[in-house]
Amino acid sequence: MSEYIKKNLRLPEFDLWEKKKSNNSLFSFTLELTARCNNNCRHCYINLPSNDKDAMQKELGFDEIKKIADEAVELGALWCLITGGEPLLREDFEEIYIYLKRKGLFVSVFTNGVLINENHIKLFKKYPPRDLEITVYGITKNIYGKVTQKPQNFEPFMENIKLLIENNIKVSLKNVVIKSNLSEFDEISKFCRKYSVSPYRFDPLIHLRLDRSEKRNDEIKKERLLPEEIAELEKSDYKRFSSMQRNCEILILNKELKENNYLFSCGAGLSEFVVSYNGYFRLCSSLCHPDCIYDLKKGSIKDARQNFVPKIRAIKSFNKEFLSNCSKCKIINLCLWCPAHAYLETGHLDSYVEYFCEVAKARENIIKC
Repeated sequence: MSEYIKKNLRLPEFDLWEKKKSNNSLFSFTLELTARCNNNCRHCYINLPSNDKDAMQKELGFDEIKKIADEAVELGALWCLITGGEPLLREDFEEIYIYLKRKGLFVSVFTNGVLINENHIKLFKKYPPRDLEITVYGITKNIYGKVTQKPQNFEPFMENIKLLIENNIKVSLKNVVIKSNLSEFDEISKFCRKYSVSPYRFDPLIHLRLDRSEKRNDEIKKERLLPEEIAELEKSDYKRFSSMQRNCEILILNKELKENNYLFSCGAGLSEFVVSYNGYFRLCSSLCHPDCIYDLKKGSIKDARQNFVPKIRAIKSFNKEFLSNCSKCKIINLCLWCPAHAYLETGHLDSYVEYFCEVAKARENIIKC
């Protein structure tokens, strides 16, 4: 073995590591296998009914997914996240999963856990996922059913969590906190911390739907916590709040930023991308503005990254309200605002969103650098 090892290298010294630090280097991609789901969560931004025939017809086929995976790996991708909707609704999930693993990719799976069966257990034992992540919406049938609107799924959900643990399959548990499950927050947190292999996290911020359905968006808005509730919830979580305090100089800048009219200051599209269930390339999971998506059925990932992404990242704003407020705000890092979320809220990429601003101010008040 020693003849293959010239010297010990720390991870940052690897040529691969240096390559991956480049802004132009592809690291990961997300595959939304379906927009359908067997739950009907009140806060969800994507779910369609599990038997939606129109959605099924629009889903990428196995050969199309293979083509995308092949090109992504050729361009340097190391990691793939499989998500949905509920990806286990796909009858060819196992084929897709094995193909991605055999391409040498780290593969993560986001699932609600309800549909896991013995075949999935065998699959995950033979080809372990990098992460198997499940959201815990409630630990009683009443709360779980209130959030998912499918109380009948509670028993299989709990049984499958137990099944995964008994088979030594590592699972990461998280929580999305909304009005409907806020009363069970402490109990959900304890449950997740007990069984999750990864540090438990919760998300108290929910954004609107990708299809911009007015009816569903009204439901999401009713489920949002008040800004003060979010701040107090984060303050009550010792690890989360300690991290916020340690990083307060990053979260709360000492002075306002210089006015910048470029909309995209994040890393969207630089080292990762998302492919929607119907074959559209997106810079991130939330960015679905019609001018910001690329049809992979008419092009390639390489073309999207080389020619389409730079055009999107070059978009500038001339909205005076945005330029005088959001673009140079010193607490922008405490805010949910971004062009993608602004579009979902208002129909414009550069609009001010009052709710996001109020959440940021409430967080600022509790951190107090």
